[in-house]
Amino acid sequence: MGNTWQNSKKKDYYYKKAKYANYYSRASYKLLQLNKKYNIIKNGNSIVDLGASPGGWSQVALEKVGLEGTVVGVDLNKIKPIHEENFFFIQGDFRSSEIREEMDSILNEKADVVISDASPSLTGVKNIDKLKSLDLFESVLEISDSILKNKGNLLIKFFQGDEFNKILKEIKKKFRLVKTTKPNSSRKKSSEMYLLGLGFKN
Repeated sequence: MGNTWQNSKKKDYYYKKAKYANYYSRASYKLLQLNKKYNIIKNGNSIVDLGASPGGWSQVALEKVGLEGTVVGVDLNKIKPIHEENFFFIQGDFRSSEIREEMDSILNEKADVVISDASPSLTGVKNIDKLKSLDLFESVLEISDSILKNKGNLLIKFFQGDEFNKILKEIKKKFRLVKTTKPNSSRKKSSEMYLLGLGFKN
């Protein structure tokens, strides 16, 4: 099964494209496509990338913010080095108070955009994995409430389910515009979707 997956990955269009462009992940194209469509990240923005490993989204964010912007990536796992001076990586659990304080100290003020392509460690047990995914999603939302600037933007991955539909109404109260979307670069078999919130009402 492992060899089959590896061979399939190597034939994947976005995997090969990412390798050619020196992106750390094919997921870079998800953010590129969504940003092109919705203009989420702008030049000079301060960005927080929650669950940044392996670093593909942080790479794209750095391209979009330019030299005047800042990108802070946070993940439990290490990422390949990103050498831009306006990139800061914090290794740890973004739900902990210590990591939150470290994020705040780097930002100096609140973030223009929070992005998250994070997925939990899955067990293969459907009900457990649903709960873990929902818990991670709600953690990103909670952090976004505290670190997003007024009129800031949020982009976060989620997996479809009844639980998500229940909290979507609450999310819509917090942003001027809320959309659920899926970029072309997402694998067709994947149940992943992306929630986009534009214009945070702080």
